[in-house]
Amino acid sequence: MDIGIGLPVLHPDPDLSIVDWARRAEERGFATLGSTDRLVYDNYEPLTALAVAAGATSRVRLTTTILLAPLRANHALFAKAAATLDRASNGRLVLGLAPGTREDDYGAGEVDFQRRGKLFDALLERAIRQWQDPGGIGPQAATPGGPPLLFGGFTRPALRRMVTYGRGWIGGAQGVEVFRSFVPGVRQAWQDAGRAGAPRLVATAHFALGPDAEARLHRSLSTYYTSGTYTQKSIDAGLPTSEGVAREVAAYAEAGCDELILFPHGGGLEQVDLLADAVGL
Repeated sequence: MDIGIGLPVLHPDPDLSIVDWARRAEERGFATLGSTDRLVYDNYEPLTALAVAAGATSRVRLTTTILLAPLRANHALFAKAAATLDRASNGRLVLGLAPGTREDDYGAGEVDFQRRGKLFDALLERAIRQWQDPGGIGPQAATPGGPPLLFGGFTRPALRRMVTYGRGWIGGAQGVEVFRSFVPGVRQAWQDAGRAGAPRLVATAHFALGPDAEARLHRSLSTYYTSGTYTQKSIDAGLPTSEGVAREVAAYAEAGCDELILFPHGGGLEQVDLLADAVGL
């Protein structure tokens, strides 16, 4: 199972460099750098953050986990931006996409929340068409046909998009048992669609290590998620110890996960080394 690490993009510390973080993560052997998405929140925009990381690295994958695709209302411009990052990084971009569930993000972006599914489908159709044949809107993506697509969500439309356009599925950070419960349905949808091979299964988790790790995790997750069951599940699934990280990594591998991407909450550059040590890199 591949292990990735998220960039420090939530409540970003101006003294903590994405460049230094990305270089250290690549040196320690992480497979992927991830970046998550909100609009109404203090976080870096994902494609911009990954572009900075791309310039500082040469090997590590760059994955949006996830990007709120329907908020990118200009579909041709979105396709161009993604192709640019894929070309500039020599084909290292992976797009994890989902519509999201927070109405405040859509309100602030002046995008109709109720139409986000239709907008998502329209964006996919335009972007894939443009990646296959730019028609004058360059650059050509380094990856033939455009960056690999992963789809998040537990709904029928999410699975439809995955089997129609995607390489796989990406799960939310609610713990390995929730991930495990959805894997059979994802694999069955892939098989029913007649897709060859197996879908790539990616999971996400939250961690904080070192002094005050549990308090940092709780404080950060309580503000990032809005309220309700999802918030509590995500807080409960957070990993504040090296031993907990090691156990969770082993459990995800046993559950059939192909890649686990862990997102940091607070702390400095030492979090990269602490996580690498915990997972055996």
